[in-house]
Amino acid sequence: MSTPTRIETTAEDIARYPFPLPERQYRYSTNVEPAGGRVETAAGAWGQLCIDIDRHFPAESAERAAILAADPTRHACLPHMIAAAWDAMLFILRELAEGYPERMSLTRDGQVYHWRNTDLGIDRNFVFGDAASLPTDPLSFVCAQIQEDVVLLDQRDGTLFADAGVVTFAADWSFGFDVGMSFLEIHGPVPRIHEERVITRAHDFLMRLAPGESYRRTNWTLTVDGKLDTSTEVYPEWGRDRRTLAEGPLAEVGERLYLRTEVQHLIRLPNSGAIMFLIRTYLLPFRAVATVPEWGERLHAVLAELPDDMADYKGLTRTRGPGLRWLSEFGGFGTAGTAGP
Repeated sequence: MSTPTRIETTAEDIARYPFPLPERQYRYSTNVEPAGGRVETAAGAWGQLCIDIDRHFPAESAERAAILAADPTRHACLPHMIAAAWDAMLFILRELAEGYPERMSLTRDGQVYHWRNTDLGIDRNFVFGDAASLPTDPLSFVCAQIQEDVVLLDQRDGTLFADAGVVTFAADWSFGFDVGMSFLEIHGPVPRIHEERVITRAHDFLMRLAPGESYRRTNWTLTVDGKLDTSTEVYPEWGRDRRTLAEGPLAEVGERLYLRTEVQHLIRLPNSGAIMFLIRTYLLPFRAVATVPEWGERLHAVLAELPDDMADYKGLTRTRGPGLRWLSEFGGFGTAGTAGP
């Protein structure tokens, strides 16, 4: 599948960007906080809404549709998760209606809900749980209206399992492969997390979530050429990008290398009791990061200090060296002695 061209970065993109590095050193942690609070940054703010629709929606929606058409395994819902899928859809529609009341609304008359999305020209009635009242399954219906990926976790026998979702913008992992696996199995390859019990603590935290509770966290990595879909399924389409970046002119790194942030919302759905992960991905090229001096300096410090095993797991072995050199030479951050490999 061809790679969509990234829209030119604007001041609005920078102001809305959820910069993920609060310290000069990065280590794995649960780093969760209650959802919904505004986060001030050196360039602006983010975090006011659980579901964030921005100017990139048309392009990302079209890309999602193309990915799902080419690879249906990016969408799965095991039979016992149908109720959770309806629960997730209703939760998201309510969030959209609350966050964008001038463009979207959700009302109810007895058993019949009325959903209106003027952005997409949707105006229809549906009955919760009645498959015939929607044009498609509930996850497909709602994920066509948001930029977030969705993963639903079932809780049974004291363990969480990833049993449903729509994931088109994975960062070097495969939702199709992980469907039906436990939360702990999925995170098994991550270095350091077992000795430090990071994932065990995260699992225990999720298990304790009460119905309706919502938290969030951030995660980050680097990606080349602004690709959202860097799943393992399409590795042949993006794997060589890291090599061409490393071997190419240093001057091009600022445009080609992106800081990728995921804002992950963790929500215990109120009716089914399933846990929903909403994963929203934001991309910002190094050139734009460098326009915010605090961000450029912080990114340089984190990349320079990051242990090799963590850099390797994040897929940064080839890209962090060029990134550090570009930040040093073109951004003026760090020194030549700390420009990395």
